[in-house]
Amino acid sequence: MEALCNNSGLDPLWDWNITWYTSTPDLTKCFQHTVLVWFPCVYLWTCSPLYLVYLQLRPQKGIIPLSKLCCSKTVRKQRPEPVSDLLFPRPQVLAVVLIQMERIKGTRSSVLLFLFWMFLVLCSMVPLKVTIEQIIDQVSETDSSVRLSVYTSVCELLVVRGYRRPLQAADLWTLRDQDSSVYIMTELDKFWSQSCKQLQYGTLWIRSFCIHPKLSRAPVCCVLLVFSDVCVVSVLLGFMRDKDAEMWKGLLFASLLFILSCLQSVLHHQFMFHCFTVGMRLKTAVMGLVYRKVSPSDCLHVETLRALSCTLGEIINLISADTQKLMDFVVYFNSVWIAPIEIALCFYFLWQLLGLPALAGITAVVLIFPLNGIIAKIRSKLQVQMKFTDSRIKLMNEILGGVKILKFYSWEEAFLPRVNVLRDGELSALKTSQILYSVSLASFNSSSFLIALIVFGVYVLIDEQNVLDAQKIFVSVALINILKTPLSQLPFAVVSVRRLGNFLSQDELKPDNVERLPHNGDAVLVQDGFFSWSTSGPPYLQRINMMVEAGSLVAVVGHVGSGKSSLLAAMLGEMERRRGFVSIKGSVSYVPQQAWIQNASLKDNILFGGQRMESWYHRVLDACALLPDLDILPARDDTEIGEKGMNLSGGQRQRVSLARATYRRSDVYLLDDPLSAVDAQVGQHIFDRVIGPGGLLKGKTRVLVTHGLSFLSKADLVLVMEDGHISEMGSYMELMDRKGAFAKLIHTFSGTQRRESSTLKDKKNKNTVCRAQKTGPEWLLTQVFSCLQVKLQMYREYFRTVGLTFIMTIVFLCAFQQAASLAYNYWLSLWADEPPVNGTQSDHQLKLSVFAALGFTQGLAMFGTTLAIALGGIVASRHLHTDLLYSVLHSPMSFFEVTPSGNLLNRFSKEIDAIDCMIPEGLKMMLGYLFKLLEVCIIVLLATPFTGLVLLPLTGVYVCIQSFYVASSCQLRRLEAVSRSPIYSHFNETVQGVGTIRAFGEQRRFILQADRHIDNNQEAYFPRFVATRWLAVNLEFLGNLLVLAAAILSVRGRHELSPGIVGLAVTHSLQVTGILSWIVRSWTDVENNIVSVERVKEYENTTKEAAWTLEGCSLPAAWPSTGTLQFENFGLRYRKGLDWALKDISLSIQDREKVGIVGRTGAGKSSLALGIFRILEAASGRILIDGINITQIGLHDLRSRITIIPQDPVLFSGSVRMNLDPFETCSDEDVWKALELAHLSSFVSALPHKLNHQCCEGGENLSLGQRQLLCLARALLRKTRILVLDEATAAVDLKTDQLIQSTIRTQFNDCTILTIAHRLSTIMDYTRVIVMDRGSIVEMDSPSQLLHLQGHFYQMCLEAGLI
Repeated sequence: MEALCNNSGLDPLWDWNITWYTSTPDLTKCFQHTVLVWFPCVYLWTCSPLYLVYLQLRPQKGIIPLSKLCCSKTVRKQRPEPVSDLLFPRPQVLAVVLIQMERIKGTRSSVLLFLFWMFLVLCSMVPLKVTIEQIIDQVSETDSSVRLSVYTSVCELLVVRGYRRPLQAADLWTLRDQDSSVYIMTELDKFWSQSCKQLQYGTLWIRSFCIHPKLSRAPVCCVLLVFSDVCVVSVLLGFMRDKDAEMWKGLLFASLLFILSCLQSVLHHQFMFHCFTVGMRLKTAVMGLVYRKVSPSDCLHVETLRALSCTLGEIINLISADTQKLMDFVVYFNSVWIAPIEIALCFYFLWQLLGLPALAGITAVVLIFPLNGIIAKIRSKLQVQMKFTDSRIKLMNEILGGVKILKFYSWEEAFLPRVNVLRDGELSALKTSQILYSVSLASFNSSSFLIALIVFGVYVLIDEQNVLDAQKIFVSVALINILKTPLSQLPFAVVSVRRLGNFLSQDELKPDNVERLPHNGDAVLVQDGFFSWSTSGPPYLQRINMMVEAGSLVAVVGHVGSGKSSLLAAMLGEMERRRGFVSIKGSVSYVPQQAWIQNASLKDNILFGGQRMESWYHRVLDACALLPDLDILPARDDTEIGEKGMNLSGGQRQRVSLARATYRRSDVYLLDDPLSAVDAQVGQHIFDRVIGPGGLLKGKTRVLVTHGLSFLSKADLVLVMEDGHISEMGSYMELMDRKGAFAKLIHTFSGTQRRESSTLKDKKNKNTVCRAQKTGPEWLLTQVFSCLQVKLQMYREYFRTVGLTFIMTIVFLCAFQQAASLAYNYWLSLWADEPPVNGTQSDHQLKLSVFAALGFTQGLAMFGTTLAIALGGIVASRHLHTDLLYSVLHSPMSFFEVTPSGNLLNRFSKEIDAIDCMIPEGLKMMLGYLFKLLEVCIIVLLATPFTGLVLLPLTGVYVCIQSFYVASSCQLRRLEAVSRSPIYSHFNETVQGVGTIRAFGEQRRFILQADRHIDNNQEAYFPRFVATRWLAVNLEFLGNLLVLAAAILSVRGRHELSPGIVGLAVTHSLQVTGILSWIVRSWTDVENNIVSVERVKEYENTTKEAAWTLEGCSLPAAWPSTGTLQFENFGLRYRKGLDWALKDISLSIQDREKVGIVGRTGAGKSSLALGIFRILEAASGRILIDGINITQIGLHDLRSRITIIPQDPVLFSGSVRMNLDPFETCSDEDVWKALELAHLSSFVSALPHKLNHQCCEGGENLSLGQRQLLCLARALLRKTRILVLDEATAAVDLKTDQLIQSTIRTQFNDCTILTIAHRLSTIMDYTRVIVMDRGSIVEMDSPSQLLHLQGHFYQMCLEAGLI
């Protein structure tokens, strides 16, 4: 047997791995083609001789006649079996012989043949299963009807599963290969490169996605079926008029209506399936293009990223709101070419029915379409709404990124009006657009009435012999109803195409800015280089000439704003090369001045896509002083790091960034002041173990920007930057011998910069890391699913914000509009039933007048309804956005540390856009079509009351199917929303770290990550629209049953019913499928988008910080007048259940006292500052300022009366003046004085717009040192009695640090100062020094007294070289 199978090219006869040890059991092909085929054959051939003997012995009962049907059933095509035919003749021949013998003997049933056929069917089940699986696997794009049926069948299982329990991501289907980002972007790149290089992006998308044969055939077939329905209605009404016609003809026409309606539903939803599939692919393509534009792949110009026109807010808006409009565009694009065909066919049939008067209706079309075209053009120009939206999201992104500064300075109320002004402008533009849209929608929906009025009026007025009977009226009405096409949605899509095209056409970095060469010879070469940040701006770096030998260490020094970081950017190709030549040989690693940390584990941040080599990895951690930090982190190097390294200190972030570059083992290292964020001893440790001649990077080319003068003597080459050019260049000794500016700088500050502290400058203790780590990877995807459907309180909340007045007005106008529609349709039926007298009808003018009055009334009511819903939606959206903004800004800092910014930006962008547009639009359609369905039911019940017997069970089935669908649809919507947030977070992260990603050459990996996030989102979106198609097909079938019932009952009761009422009932019942389709779509939109209300209201119940102001609490205007601070048994926890961050702190700080705070890692230094500002509330004890308990006053009253200069300088987009004085309470003279004291007056006065100079998002167009000086100017303007310095001079050079310290000593001489020490030399002249350890004060006295005690502080000073 095995030999027989092998000779036939089949598998072995039996294989346990295929049959038993598998999750998908099957039988081998040999078994299927032999045993399963032979078993029925053996049975039949074995039993047949005995059965023939039985028949021969059986008495004769007569011969059964041989019919044609019997002959035809015995003839069929048999597929040969390769193996079975070798051994057994075909059993069918024997079966035919037995059948003939039974016929001759008069035997009508045969147990033998019954068992044979049963065995044959059972043995065929396994091959049939294999064949079906092969068909499913081989379903191609062209076989769309099969694919849609497969998806709808599988969708039933998903819907039932979603009804029984909440759906999870594991329940979703895997995305098909042709829908994946990689496939789509690959095909789009091919199409672009081959044939579209000269096309605009909009044309590219239309040609790539919208113009497709599969999107063309189905609409044409649907149009033909619609007109076929009209033809059947015409002959059915003719049948109703002919009382002598046979009944079967009417039943045939009713059945044809049902069949044609079912075919139309199937084809329509096949077309919609294609449209949504193409729309999903278009969304993927747009997101992919936008990401590749902002990512290092396409190298969007850095200055463009900084420009106001291309901020992260606009990018988020592009991938959220605009992509949705483009998806709608795919659906409605076919209306552009289908509409002329529909109009031509419609008027052709009208001309056949009514003659030349039918052409008069073209005048209405000529009036309506240009009117709506003008309205559409006006709406398309209202891009100001998009601009307001972009600006609002951009501002929200800045607020979320700098929320800690807002809380420190109590600036929330300064930024709230800015957001509200942008929101008001956005809603004002939306209101104008909605008014125009209401006019457009009312005119479109009134178009059928206007055409009917003109056609009927001309028809009856030009000739008195023209009679409007039921057939002419209702066939004409059915034809005219076809003309309603939603073209008004196209302009917004055109706006989105234009916006995306403008964005994608932005300037990109030229790849030839820097020439990358193999690693040999000089590592870095710049000749006569002139560089600028934009193609149009003046050169920022001029006459740059430098040559760096391979393996050398180059130090770059200079004052704040001299161009040090810009020099590194020029080497990386981030600046526009205006002139000269730049080359880098070998691979590059880059450490930015502000460390960029991913939202990933510490290990993943260091490996950065590379393979882990344990020994080298451990050496890097040790050299970068990260091993002690691993003991602090709860999961060591598997600890999840928050966005922007939120749960790491500044020093830890910088050391992680340096470890990432070190682990890379590149040829060239560009290090932008990585030692400024760490203490002197740690900096020396890193220099010795990593950067210096004996470090891990020895033999590598290193370009180090530094303010540490002690490192310069070990550099092979020193570059001195001044005003954008290299003023001096040479070795350390050469520059000292020249006795120039560099030598003077060294002589001035060489005595002040020494090793100062052995403490790791880690502001946050172990509790901080634990606090953020508790959320872990769940930050991105963990969401709590509610019940199986959207909570009713979300609807109540939405309608509450709309207001009872709006709701009552909307319901009244909807009812009034539908009553007017019912009245003018009933009026038509009365007109049709009027018998002609002498071949004519009377009172044409009266009938036309009443018809016109009712029609215009309905149009006005429709305009009022749509406008009221739109305005009510705007009112609700305004309240919900205000509540969301209030909830977010009143949340404590712990909320922002565990909530990804992508989640919050998603709420302020996509969810708010859904509340602005999608919910009102869905409610508009749902209410309109629900009332229309009610009208149809009333008309059908009036015509044929027995239809109610069909209508009631159909309604029950409708509600049952809808309830199943709603439960799953809402969960799919939540899954889709949850999977969308990581896209925004990844976009945000990429924009912030674009320079680092580009320098490391990790473009491809980040693009693949973005593609993976997009695919995950599409995996949740795809089942949503398949489920919608499943619902629509089922519900439209129910509607078609109603059409069948109305038609059959009308035919059965034709002797009792008038043709007019029958025509009214049948034409309206034909609209049921379309009405149900729109109800499904609108209800789906409302159910899916009401989740946005739920997600916006989600943060309303989170923990909030204390009140900003307290009623009845009036502080003196000069409070605090002295600046005394008292801590009484003060204790602090980051969260309940965690260890004490501070415990039993008791001390008194007098006015004008200068106190330094020092301590090792986890000592609680920053926790003390957080407690003073009530960023964290006291767990025990209290703090008194000038004798007042700070918990008994409002947060803003407290924070506005004290000042902090933070380590990380944060600026917001806006003018310099706004960043210094957002409340505009200071005069220009005060601002200039503060700038002068901060040593920035000369820089600001040199700017073109001076105080009105616009700072980019995050202050990126200023150097880090300049931003730090602006923070000093803020403190000088506030001039409060208490000042907290949180290592405020870490990012400035020594000269600037000396100037800042001098300013603080003179300008804040009468203030109480608390300094978290960075350089111990800055606090040696302070009144007192507090030494903290593990949340407690271990030493506190004057510096001299502490040195005399030779305790902790003495040991620190000894290690720092100050003794």
